Amino acid sequence: MAVTLFHHPYSRAATALWMLEEVGVPYTLSFVDLYKGAQKQPGYTAHNPMGKVPTLLDGDTVVTETGAIGVYLADRYALGRLAPALDDPTRGTYLRWMFYGPSVVEPGCMAQAAGWAYRDGSAGWGRYDTMLDTLEAAIGEGPWLLGDTFSMADIGLGGTIRFMLQFKMLEPREAFTAYAARLEARPAQQRAAAANQAVVEAQGLGR
Repeated sequence: MAVTLFHHPYSRAATALWMLEEVGVPYTLSFVDLYKGAQKQPGYTAHNPMGKVPTLLDGDTVVTETGAIGVYLADRYALGRLAPALDDPTRGTYLRWMFYGPSVVEPGCMAQAAGWAYRDGSAGWGRYDTMLDTLEAAIGEGPWLLGDTFSMADIGLGGTIRFMLQFKMLEPREAFTAYAARLEARPAQQRAAAANQAVVEAQGLGR
C-alpha cells in the first residue's frame, strides 16, 4: 500500500519526513500550501479536521500528530529496530520520551517565551527549569535516549530539541547541543533535509 505524507517543509512535517527516511519505507510527499490555506480546505480536512500538517496516509489508514505518526511507522515497519518490541522492558522508556516533546517541551518553551502566568502544579508541563533538568537527565551520557540504541523516540524528542534550539526557545546546554549534532549527522536526517530543501526550491519558498 502507498504511503503518502502531506507535507510542508516549514512545519512539523519535516520531522515526519525524517521518520520515513529512518524507517526506509517508500513514500510520496504531497505538498500542502500553508500560505494559501490549503490545510483548511475540505479536501484536506476530510483527513485531518484540525487543518494541520503532517498527516500520513498508509493505504486506508490515516494518522495525524507527529508522535502518533512516529509510533505507527516504527511499530508497523521497524519494530525491534526503531521501536522496542511490545514485551521489551525498554518500551516504557521509549514511549515516555516519544511523547515528551509535544506534551511537555513545546508548551513549556512557549510558556517561557511568552511569559505566561500559570500555576506549575496545574499545568501538565510543569516548570521550565524542571523540564530542562529532566531533558538533560534523559539524554545522560547517550548517545541516545535508550543508551546505545537509536529509536524513533530520538526523532520525536530530538526533533523538538533541534527546533527549539534553532529558534532560541531552549537553553543551549551542552548536552542538548551535542545531542542535536549527533542527530544531524545521521544519514537519514541528511536525506530528509535534502528532500525538504528540494520542496523549498520547487515551491519557491526560499524567495
